[in-house]
Amino acid sequence: MKKIKSIVYVILCAMISGCSNFDQLNTNPNTVETATSSLIATSVILDIVTPDGYAANFIQDACLAKQMIWLEYLHDYNYNVLGRADFSGYTMLINAEKMKELAKEEYKNAYEALALFAKSYKLFYLSMQVGDIPFSDALQGEFNNTKPRYDSQEEVMKTILDDLETASRLFSLASPFDGDPVFQGDVSKWEKVTNTFRLKVLMYLSKKENDPGLNIKERFARIFNDQPLMESNKDNLQLVFSNKSGQLYPYNKATSKHHVYATISSVIVDTLKAYNDYRLFYFAQPAKTMTDKGLQPDDVDAYIGLDPVADFSDIKSEYAKGAYSAINLRYTDIPAGEPYTRVGYAEQCFILAEAILRGWINGNATEYYNAGIKASMTFIGENTPDDKMYHHGKIITEDYIGTYQNSEPIMLKGDTEHKIKQIIVQKYLTYYMQYPFDAYYEYRRTGYPVLPINPLTNRNAEKDKIPVRWMYPTKEFDYNKENVDNAVASQYEGIDNNNKIMWILK
Repeated sequence: MKKIKSIVYVILCAMISGCSNFDQLNTNPNTVETATSSLIATSVILDIVTPDGYAANFIQDACLAKQMIWLEYLHDYNYNVLGRADFSGYTMLINAEKMKELAKEEYKNAYEALALFAKSYKLFYLSMQVGDIPFSDALQGEFNNTKPRYDSQEEVMKTILDDLETASRLFSLASPFDGDPVFQGDVSKWEKVTNTFRLKVLMYLSKKENDPGLNIKERFARIFNDQPLMESNKDNLQLVFSNKSGQLYPYNKATSKHHVYATISSVIVDTLKAYNDYRLFYFAQPAKTMTDKGLQPDDVDAYIGLDPVADFSDIKSEYAKGAYSAINLRYTDIPAGEPYTRVGYAEQCFILAEAILRGWINGNATEYYNAGIKASMTFIGENTPDDKMYHHGKIITEDYIGTYQNSEPIMLKGDTEHKIKQIIVQKYLTYYMQYPFDAYYEYRRTGYPVLPINPLTNRNAEKDKIPVRWMYPTKEFDYNKENVDNAVASQYEGIDNNNKIMWILK
């Protein structure tokens, strides 16, 4: 066993993990003398499921997807400024490799599978930001390779799919393992999560469905037909918070002093109103200007979403008048908030519904679509106290869900494209305050829901577009210039900007 040297890797990840409901995280790291696979596993898993920050940082993905508006200042993501990506996530991957190396023989399958899943998860989302990334040459710093070459996005995605397949197989053979704050070492749960994530990656590759080298349809069908998948919200990869110090929901008022600046956009509010969707009453508070007029909190007309692309001075004016719906108190006043999901059953159902419509698998798209709606609504209902201040008397019940599913605007109908639009809109609502940046990635992939663009307020270089990627980190140009320059040249004609189209979107 390596001691202090190995512990450094653990501490680097532990510093990232500020929120959890697990008592073991409150131990003094200074008492640790030896790094173990279980200790590292805790850090690795928490790095995946823990939100990236508080207040504005917590909802910045919702700002980019036009679900929320941040009113403290002119927030970059509200007005389509993406900037540069951050490659710091590679630190966790070093930890994952150490976790695998230190594993005892009886736990090798589990920890190797977890390492493969963690690496795949992290690098998938990093590639989704920028395109080509260091992959096959990454994590070689101990071997004096400090300037890794970039793999093409196509190569990255192929390797991720292969690694996830291996991870699924290893989880199926593995014994329960220690250090798991989410599933308590239940490898069957991790196998389901891995397979669901495989489906998710494949669906994000939908524009490449006819690529013979990827075999997307065949891979998808094999997973669907032969592999265990999530069966309910109980299988979600999610972080559960608590009322203990350091483990509070990131938007709770005890930790987020600036939560008053969050307001809900008209994209969310108007969609929910049009559908008579009770999630409106769980997501938002009624606007003060409307309750002052005598409207009750259970009246849909009491809710006002602000235009996310309006001039910031106009938005501030409406804010000052109280003519807006703030975020629901269940996010700010309940210490534990709601669990934070990264891979979930509801989105799995929507993915399967879309796959059926695309002809990738056989089945009833409507059944999976309705199952996704039910899972999304049930998640919200089960994680909200039965108090009028949190649901405003519009309680999500099983009867209501059935009525909602059978209502005219919700029933899955029309041509294939319209049905896919309906599915993505339901995903968009499911992703509210969850699944960081997935709402944006789905919009980027499908164009749904149609998001507003105002050339007069859009700070993107192309005024009629929402940007499609982050630029590479400045540090890469400082310390790995030749390789990042080659990546930019091969993908983007030598121009690293926010509007260049990466391989996955072509």
